[in-house]
Amino acid sequence: MAMSTAKRAAITALLVVAFGSALFFALRGQQQSRIEHQAAAEAASTTALKGVIALDVEPFFKDPRVLRILAAKKLPVDVVRIGSREMAARVLPGAAPDFLFPSGVVAANQIADAARKANLPAAQVSPVFTPMVIASWEPIAKILVANGVAKPLSPKVYGVDMAKLTQLMLAKTRWKDLKESAAYDVGRSVLVSTTDLRRSNSGALYLALTSAALQGDVVTDRASAQAAALKLAELFKRQGYQENYVNGNFDDYVAIGIGKTPMAFIYENQLVDYALRKKGVGADMVLLYPLPTIVNKVVFVSLNERAKALGDLLANDAELQAIAVEYGFRIADTERFMAAVKATGLAVEPRITQVVDPPSFEIMAEMIDVVAKEMTQ
Repeated sequence: MAMSTAKRAAITALLVVAFGSALFFALRGQQQSRIEHQAAAEAASTTALKGVIALDVEPFFKDPRVLRILAAKKLPVDVVRIGSREMAARVLPGAAPDFLFPSGVVAANQIADAARKANLPAAQVSPVFTPMVIASWEPIAKILVANGVAKPLSPKVYGVDMAKLTQLMLAKTRWKDLKESAAYDVGRSVLVSTTDLRRSNSGALYLALTSAALQGDVVTDRASAQAAALKLAELFKRQGYQENYVNGNFDDYVAIGIGKTPMAFIYENQLVDYALRKKGVGADMVLLYPLPTIVNKVVFVSLNERAKALGDLLANDAELQAIAVEYGFRIADTERFMAAVKATGLAVEPRITQVVDPPSFEIMAEMIDVVAKEMTQ
């Protein structure tokens, strides 16, 4: 029997309603999925990136302006400060932080090696850097000049021949035995104060620098490393107590002065930061630039794509770079750095040209172990 027109219309209407309902629920499901995906993405973008950082950059990451910029870029951070040489041990599969920000290429390369072994995608960028310098005093600098160990580079800026200074210290020369030493006529040995190289990056870099001065080049093999470290161990032993962190060494220089600390091995950014905060420095405070010196790069090591975006931001954002200069760091824009320092009256060397690289982390570890053993005897 033929279906009536009315019945066919009713069935068609029912099918349209059913299809419309199915389409409605399908579209609503897709919309809900998009909303959930967007919400997840937004949540991820506001989740703080976990990082471990060196002492050098801790004040930078506490700066409210930095925190505001990172939050606006949806790259907030949650950081913990630990020693640079301790960081590689944190690079573990499934438990590694998002990024690590050690002081120095030796620690950064050690982290990269640990990441490779853990099958993690490490990427490196160096947003800021600072040369290693000797914070000293005008009378000390003039004595070194009179004895052919240092030379003026510009007003209140001196270059120090590291080979000559290292030999002078190893010979146990006393200040009063030097020519024209009336301004510092004391019986103390000529020594540069450092941090404890067993715990501090700056102390280890002093060992790297003096070993290169002793050898005439970067130490590259274990035998040379052991021989150099055995000779240089006494430069650490004869200092007596050493601070674990570079801030302690610098604080002695600033607070106690020439009597306790005629020469202190520090990061340049420490005295620049001090000068910027205090809007000046003491009249006799000067910087001695080792010839050659080591330029200490603060290396950002990312272990995922989002952390890599943070590293790129730190290196390229003009406002973040300007804030870094306020903490005494050098950036690619030398003119910006020099303009900031000039206002304080502190004299610095505009461009660091005489530079030596530190040894590999394996060789550094070898030398540190030798000196550490000698210091316990």
